[in-house]
Amino acid sequence: MSGGLAALLDDVAVLARTAAASIDDVGLAAAKAGSKAAGVVIDDAAVTPQYVRGLAAERELPIVKRIALGSLRNKFLIILPVILVLSEFLPWLLTPLLMLGGAYLCYEGAEKVWAKIAHHDAHGAGEERQPDEKTLVSGAIRTDLILSAEIMVISLNEVADEGFVSRLAILVIVALAMTVLVYGAVGLIVKMDDAGLRLAELPRQRVAGFGRGLVRAMPRVLAVLTVVGTAAMLWVGGHILLVGADELGLHHPYEVVHHLEEAAHDATGALGGLAGWLVNTAASAVVGLILGALIVAVMSVTFHRGKSHDEAEKAHEPVQ
Repeated sequence: MSGGLAALLDDVAVLARTAAASIDDVGLAAAKAGSKAAGVVIDDAAVTPQYVRGLAAERELPIVKRIALGSLRNKFLIILPVILVLSEFLPWLLTPLLMLGGAYLCYEGAEKVWAKIAHHDAHGAGEERQPDEKTLVSGAIRTDLILSAEIMVISLNEVADEGFVSRLAILVIVALAMTVLVYGAVGLIVKMDDAGLRLAELPRQRVAGFGRGLVRAMPRVLAVLTVVGTAAMLWVGGHILLVGADELGLHHPYEVVHHLEEAAHDATGALGGLAGWLVNTAASAVVGLILGALIVAVMSVTFHRGKSHDEAEKAHEPVQ
């Protein structure tokens, strides 16, 4: 009896060690997969703060929380089930779907550029309008859906050789970690001015001076992040489309960008990695802006035609 119990305990110990090793492997794989998507994570963190600009201070964190919860829903209720099923049965469909998301990012980024140039965001001279929270949250969650999809697909590509259960566990860890990282950083960014106000009230002059400087700096930081966020939409969207087109057989656009990246890398010595990345990013952003502008133009023409048609129909309606 004691011998059987000892054997059972040995089996349990072996199983425990195997499980611990598996957990370590999953954790390492999740870290590796997540690191490949780090650029998109940075883009996501840069894009999100623009959605809380202009809100009352007490509404900033609740809005960030709502966007974060929407991001989790995106990942766990939409993205994870879809990419896991597609990776099992229709892996060829992942790239076209991702390219549709990239086109949407290009459209949204180009639309923001056009709105800034044409001052479409101005609703009358000096008129201030409180942003509609529901609209802000919906827009942020739509953008997050595309960025999160790219994060998850990049991560999936890194663990494509793993079994289904391992892939699921790794992607769950990546989804949770990336959401906490992005929206934790966003929460800190949008509340830095409040932290500065509290520091400014302290009796120590150096600390109070730092707090006042922080308060003065934050509007500029948020303005810069808005620009970076718009640029991020363009370069991430453009990059998705370039890579997707290459995978689908249209190699020339990606090869041109890749040759430019290699030329910058080879010409700048120790700074080659950074220079190459900057060239690739700039080229992707240009591609994203061009394609986004084309989509904006098509949407604008379609909208005006539909509006003109509606107005013409109303003009011919008999007067009651």
